[in-house]
Amino acid sequence: MPENTTEVTAAGIARLAGVGRAAVSNWRRRHADFPKPVGGTETSPSFALAEVEGWLRDQGKLAEVPLRERVWQQLSGHPAGAVTALVHTGCALLLVRDRPTAWLEIAAVSDERMAGVLPVAVEDVLTARFGPDAGRAVHTPAAADLLPSVPLLRAAAELAAETGARQCFEFLFGRQLDANPRQYTLTPPGLAELMADLAEPWKEADRQPGRQPARTVLDPAAGTGALLRAVGRPTALYAQEADPDLAALTALRLALHSEGSRADAPALAVHTGDTLRADAFPRLAADTVLCHPPFNERNWGHDELAYDPRWEYGFPARTESELAWVQHALAHLREGGTAVLLMPPAAASRRSGRRIRADLLRRGALRAVIALPAGAAPPYGIPLHLWVLRKPGSGLHPAPELLLVDTAEPAEAAGGPGAQTGGGRDRLDWPAVRNAVLDAWRSFSGADRADATDPGGPTGTAAPGIPAARPGLSRAVPVIELLDDDVDLAPARHLPRPAAGGGAAELTGVRERLADTLRLTARLTPPPADLSDPARWPLTTVGELARSGALHLRTGGPGGGTAPVLTEHDVLGGTPPSGTPAAPAAQPEGAADEALLLQPGDVVVPVLGGGSVARVVDEATAGAALGRNLQLLRPDPAALDPWFLAGFLRGTANNRQASSYASTATRLDARRLQLPRLPLAEQQRYGEQFRQLAAFEEALRTAGRLGGLLVQGMYDGLTDGSVAPK
Repeated sequence: MPENTTEVTAAGIARLAGVGRAAVSNWRRRHADFPKPVGGTETSPSFALAEVEGWLRDQGKLAEVPLRERVWQQLSGHPAGAVTALVHTGCALLLVRDRPTAWLEIAAVSDERMAGVLPVAVEDVLTARFGPDAGRAVHTPAAADLLPSVPLLRAAAELAAETGARQCFEFLFGRQLDANPRQYTLTPPGLAELMADLAEPWKEADRQPGRQPARTVLDPAAGTGALLRAVGRPTALYAQEADPDLAALTALRLALHSEGSRADAPALAVHTGDTLRADAFPRLAADTVLCHPPFNERNWGHDELAYDPRWEYGFPARTESELAWVQHALAHLREGGTAVLLMPPAAASRRSGRRIRADLLRRGALRAVIALPAGAAPPYGIPLHLWVLRKPGSGLHPAPELLLVDTAEPAEAAGGPGAQTGGGRDRLDWPAVRNAVLDAWRSFSGADRADATDPGGPTGTAAPGIPAARPGLSRAVPVIELLDDDVDLAPARHLPRPAAGGGAAELTGVRERLADTLRLTARLTPPPADLSDPARWPLTTVGELARSGALHLRTGGPGGGTAPVLTEHDVLGGTPPSGTPAAPAAQPEGAADEALLLQPGDVVVPVLGGGSVARVVDEATAGAALGRNLQLLRPDPAALDPWFLAGFLRGTANNRQASSYASTATRLDARRLQLPRLPLAEQQRYGEQFRQLAAFEEALRTAGRLGGLLVQGMYDGLTDGSVAPK
């Protein structure tokens, strides 16, 4: 057995062969010639990838595995670890993209010779992109370290020839993040784009003379580089990250994301280190700072940084590490520059930070506090805030207002940015949130600019250009109102929710809609049932029907392309597709083709939960992508009626016998669900009955929703005086 062989786990073998892990365990028991473990543990062994592939091929069990899957298996089973392998791969991909001729010459030699000459070529491209080795985050690997990676690098270059170097690295980096979710704190793409847009309120005016986009951008807690990747047309990107491995990966990711060796590619500097204790860019004055800092850190340097010149607005308490990051960002802005930071909601109201918040307001440094819906970023259970700051300067006049925006609990009646989806990690309506926030910010910042350039301009709360407050969503609050004993800047404290149902004036319309829905419910109520003895039908299963071609069974995924995604919450709640596809930058080549698009007549059932729910796709839902934790049953209309299929899938006894327990959840195996063998005409009789039951169920759901709006609207109206008791 050669040393440093690539290893693969049982889960990787299952993926290579296109089977479940149970099948791999069965092969190990039944076949004496199955490869022996070469590493891992007794409960989670690992095997030599080459031996496994040979055995699967001899047994006729090796599926046609996509090239990118084979590359991932080589990377994840690398003897030096996946992170080291990914750094080596990123260096090679940078060489492939920037100097393709040199790569072809290097790849033409033997593996040993290739490992010997690669360091020189890699050092050249790294120096051209990041500067000398001494200060950069990614270092040139030695020849001995590269030797085990050579087969991986050849395969990655082959994949890059198909998809592009950037897409190849994004795919592998994304797989690494997915495989280690607790190791990395991620900034979702939608949030990163919103933060970049808040720093660029005039992005749509870039083509006009005199208006330029952000030129130099700093992220002092770069993480995976998501914020800097979201910036459009920068001239220089600066990043610092405490984790050396993550800093190297982020540097390569940003380098591959840029325009390569073109003359207009942004300068790129990525350094490793503790930003607050050892600032890598002490003299940098950037146009923009974007930051997703670590939250609730006690050991951030409070004791040794007491006299640091960055604390211009006050020395942060030990429990206020986020306010230290705020002042670090302001210290690195040029006059008039903008910083956008993701903050925990407690930073807006903790008493220990009130003096710093007050000084930020008095000097006009803090311009907006925006509450996001829960699920926008980790920790997903709380509604985080965005703080927008501007570096005060001699030519700038402190604005008299602070913009407060609250998208955390959007009300349906108010048309808020979560009206359809109701918020939540999987149901967050990012386009609506983004539009609501940017509309409020651009109106506010436009008036702010007008006031700043006109010293004699308005100083009160009714400045021209400031948009009228949107109840419950946004308001420009006079700073003088906020400078009390608490200096509480939480938007929810200053933006009372609009009354349910749209206010007292809209309650009549809600009541009329409820009355119409109740009349419809009465018409759809099923007639008294005709009782009969239990039927003795011959039965079949979904699995048998799938094998015979009467239906196709598929499983959902994250979605790709641009189609909205039907989520399990949509199926359970009977709502339109509310999920958003993966960000285009994070999608591998061909992701749009991989998304499973729904067709009229498809039947969708949730995988988890153990509930008896099935949804027949109609014309309005068709075209959406099937989301995670959902199974699709696509019946042949010549053999199966979709409503007949969906109706029998909802039987309680049927679901119980097809469900099993996986850890703490109940999992439905759709292949075990049973249906009676009936002629198509008889299926259609049952299908029509099931269709009427579904319409009745939808009417009940609508009536419940409208009834809740009417009740809460009456409570709100009576308690605020807009409705008089009768």
